[in-house]
Amino acid sequence: MDLGSETLNALVKSLARLPGIGTKSALRMALYLLRPESTDAERISELLSELKTRVRFCATCGAITESDQCAICKDPARSQDLICVVEQPQDMIVMERTRHYRGLYHVLHGVLSPVDGVGPDDLSLRALEARVRDGQVRELIVATNPTVEGDATALYIARIVSPFGCTVTRLARGLPMGGTLEFVDDTTLARAIDRRETL
Repeated sequence: MDLGSETLNALVKSLARLPGIGTKSALRMALYLLRPESTDAERISELLSELKTRVRFCATCGAITESDQCAICKDPARSQDLICVVEQPQDMIVMERTRHYRGLYHVLHGVLSPVDGVGPDDLSLRALEARVRDGQVRELIVATNPTVEGDATALYIARIVSPFGCTVTRLARGLPMGGTLEFVDDTTLARAIDRRETL
């Protein structure tokens, strides 16, 4: 689609690559930012620049932070012997929204998916194994999504940590098969935490 400007064309193409944004929405956003009275373009540009320079992943758990270690890993009030394993940072945010879980986290940044070429070395599984190896972790709650890939990842995690004597549980199946944590209501997720299952 030719919009009369190479810059506008490039912006629309870039915005359309974002998850959940199609070409029509990308065009609508780009045209909004182009309006003379809009100061949002400058602010968004500044924030995107800061995002790439200031925001990083926690060295311990892989959560989003602006320091080496996230606030949850630094919090001595959190249960240090309980780790909830999630696929993505947004899953951790959803778990925190329930205000029901008081342990630590470990973000995998994906799931095992041989079809997509994602193997164990592509996830933060070695870091998880290292956290469990010292014997301080009593329980791992595997909160991967209830999909074939999520289940395969959960079973793989149970296998690699089995020598270290910690219990591995899975969120209860109140969650819909094929669904994602991001769209589950807080009550359902809180019940799933309470009714988690041993693998």
